[in-house]
Amino acid sequence: VQLQASGGGLVQAGGSLRLSCAGSGRMFSIYGMGWFRQAPGKEREFVAAITWNGGSANYADSVRGRFTISRDNAKNTVYLQMNSLKPEDTAVYYCAKSIANVAGTRHQGYDYWGQGTLVTVSS
Repeated sequence: VQLQASGGGLVQAGGSLRLSCAGSGRMFSIYGMGWFRQAPGKEREFVAAITWNGGSANYADSVRGRFTISRDNAKNTVYLQMNSLKPEDTAVYYCAKSIANVAGTRHQGYDYWGQGTLVTVSS
């Protein structure tokens, strides 16, 4: 499985970005997918996750109500729509494939990771 994240960039506070994560392999659609982020000098943290069929999602408290995770299994792609961005959202964002079909919140539950895409939010 290979994951390719894209869509990061520089945006002003209050703005929006949509991240994409394209996955390879025909098994993509049976696994949960997640987004994590890592800011400079901080540990990687959970952002959002979605079940294999998109029926359920989990969000970190810090992004709930502002970010939305979705997926299109026909395109082997998972998305993260980020609205009302804040400077504290600045980080490298990583997509990851779960080891199961659930929307796990712990990084130990993910076995394949994309290369990361940088999101910078200016104040």
